[in-house]
Amino acid sequence: MSVDTDTVKRVARLARIKVSEDDATRMTGELNAILGFVEQLDEVNIDGIEPLTSVVEQTMKKRADGITDGNKANDITLNAPVSEDNFFMVPKVVE
Repeated sequence: MSVDTDTVKRVARLARIKVSEDDATRMTGELNAILGFVEQLDEVNIDGIEPLTSVVEQTMKKRADGITDGNKANDITLNAPVSEDNFFMVPKVVE
């Protein structure tokens, strides 16, 4: 796959990027080089290779999955103008 100057200008317009004629010509070469490299990567045989998240074997650190209320209700309502039993008190707004 190759990109021409018109494609670069179209993509730049879609991305709302102002590109001069000289920049479009330069970007055409750069994008074609990138796409050429991607095509080379596509030719690599990866049959039987497991996907990696890291090159070093490691286990994920996990915390115990327990349900709590956070024990922060008192701290949260501490700065409220009016609160009662860890609930915010607001004036009635609907009749």
